[in-house]
Amino acid sequence: MCKVEWSNLPAQPGSSRYTLHRTASREFLSISSERNSTTSPGNLFQCTVTSTVKKFFLMFRWHFLCVSPCPLPVALWFIRNNHFSTSRALHPLGTPPAAVHPPRGDHVTAPPRGRVMCRGRGGPARCCSAPRLWRPRPAGPAMSPAALLWALPLAAMLLLSPARAVRQARRPNVVLILTDDQDVCLGGMTPLKKTNALIAQMGITFVNAYVPSALCCPSRASILTGKYPHNHHVVNNTLEGNCSSKLWQKIQEPYTFPALLKSMCGYQTFFAGKYLNEYGAEDAGGVGHVPPGWSFWYALEKNSKYYNYTLSVNGKARRHGENYSVDYLTDVLANMSLDFLEYKSNFEPFFMMIATPAPHSPWTPAPQYTKSFQNVSAPRNSNFNIHGKNKHWLIRQAKTPMSNSSIQFLDDAYRKRWQTLLSVDDLIEKLVKKLEVNGELDNTYIFYTSDNGFHTGQFSLPIDKRQLYEFDIKVPLLVRGPGIKPNQTNKMLVANIDLGPTILDIAGYDLNKTQMDGMSLLPLLRGDKNVTWRSDFLVEYQGEGYNGSDPTCPGLGPGVTHCFPDCVCEDSYNNTYACVRTLSASWDLQYCEFDDREVFVEVYNLTADPHQINNIAKTIDQEILEKMNYRLMMLQSCSGATCRTPGVFDPGYRFDPRLMFSNHGLRARRFSAQFL
Repeated sequence: MCKVEWSNLPAQPGSSRYTLHRTASREFLSISSERNSTTSPGNLFQCTVTSTVKKFFLMFRWHFLCVSPCPLPVALWFIRNNHFSTSRALHPLGTPPAAVHPPRGDHVTAPPRGRVMCRGRGGPARCCSAPRLWRPRPAGPAMSPAALLWALPLAAMLLLSPARAVRQARRPNVVLILTDDQDVCLGGMTPLKKTNALIAQMGITFVNAYVPSALCCPSRASILTGKYPHNHHVVNNTLEGNCSSKLWQKIQEPYTFPALLKSMCGYQTFFAGKYLNEYGAEDAGGVGHVPPGWSFWYALEKNSKYYNYTLSVNGKARRHGENYSVDYLTDVLANMSLDFLEYKSNFEPFFMMIATPAPHSPWTPAPQYTKSFQNVSAPRNSNFNIHGKNKHWLIRQAKTPMSNSSIQFLDDAYRKRWQTLLSVDDLIEKLVKKLEVNGELDNTYIFYTSDNGFHTGQFSLPIDKRQLYEFDIKVPLLVRGPGIKPNQTNKMLVANIDLGPTILDIAGYDLNKTQMDGMSLLPLLRGDKNVTWRSDFLVEYQGEGYNGSDPTCPGLGPGVTHCFPDCVCEDSYNNTYACVRTLSASWDLQYCEFDDREVFVEVYNLTADPHQINNIAKTIDQEILEKMNYRLMMLQSCSGATCRTPGVFDPGYRFDPRLMFSNHGLRARRFSAQFL
């Protein structure tokens, strides 16, 4: 079989020619046909040639065969140009010129719309119009009877090539849509009617999906690496916290799952949207830095915006303004994604990651949605606007009850968040329709999730994330794709560190070759029986704070940050904690320790207290408390397979002191009343 790739490469003057190239990993034939003008782009046809096929045709004094999903134009071109004559010499084997041989998988520019490729609904890709391939030339050798005798059977073979079998045998495509700060506990999925119909109802919804850190940059790093924060070392949204730092670029980026997909699995990879919060910082290479593993790169500089932003377009800065029709970021990402699906190679599987700004602040909706949800306000559940008694000091410092202006502010933010999500809903609809028109929907997995949750007034904290509670660490996770039955709900405990292993597993990569902490969701997606699964996972966060005072509230002293005008602060340097979130047949439990002078502990039984109002650290059984403490230390020092050992309430749980290392996490200790 062969692979066909199209690129817009500089044409060379002269007649059409073909060249057989050999690299360390493959041989391929390039066939170029040029315009009369040397300034016009020429199409380059590249075909990977297997050694068996080449040897077979060398027996007949032919140079090659390419069994192609585009048989007729190729065969006609060969016949017309008499390329089966043994009088034509091959280019000397070896490394071809750079102008004719782009790096494998690096597609410099997409072919012009409608010039070469077309697709049939539900069928294989085919070449429907490639006039340059057999355009009459002013001069050239006449077609000899002998060549015609040999070429006609070849044309028949090419016409009968199993194109559909090639398409069906291809590995699945994968699309990952990642929203920014979208909660699931407070109704964040409610406005997404199209997404629910096109993904959730056509696939599976994971109702217990979490993130290991409730903040953008650490969470996104966990998605890319499949690792907990203590293993990828991105601890907050700052360069000092390793967010898109030089160290991250050197140590972690080469081993992200997109890098493996491209280099080891042969996938085309496409990224569009928000990458990491400090991406594009001058101290970290600016927007000229393109992480390894991406064939197409359209990344937002710094944090989420909707207008007046800069994109890195394959390492080149492109500035956008505030014209809705051409600059609204969610729509720009949608259009870029559709263009990729239009122009990509149809002979390699693809991975797309689309990271929208919505519903992150500044919550700027598209003009057509500014009047939506006028009667919607933030949910008034049982933990809304109440004092966080028996909680960490940062939660206790919130003012209760909140002022009317604070409540009005968070209600307005909640409404605008929903409005921005309507454009995401449109993006999903366009994407799914395009995949269907291309005949690729049935062979494509689509994942939909968020980097963290959000809160709006819970425990009198106005708006933010980064806390240990369900509303901040729980996220939506919807998946549809080959072999997934529609309208399913799964209650297994899953985390975003599972996305990388899952996508690599889909691509056929051996997960034993990775150091990822997560597990592949593929057995759950397929509905396999008797799957052994985790009963707990780790949540960890290192608080942000400064030596100086927050300018909004200088009276609070140093160490606090993200403060509101009424001097309620959402973070501090000692808002540093680690938790074990357990979900088993007998327990729905969260155990957390803070690394501060209080050595504060919070424990919640979510079966009896789903809104985490009552801290039961002083009343829970001492044996359970100690087991959870040991389990927390084990998870804080885990790496790879040791992160997937049985939890406290699993039958196979055993405490192994060899898994505890003093240089990870908090020190081991027995809890007594003085710590509580």
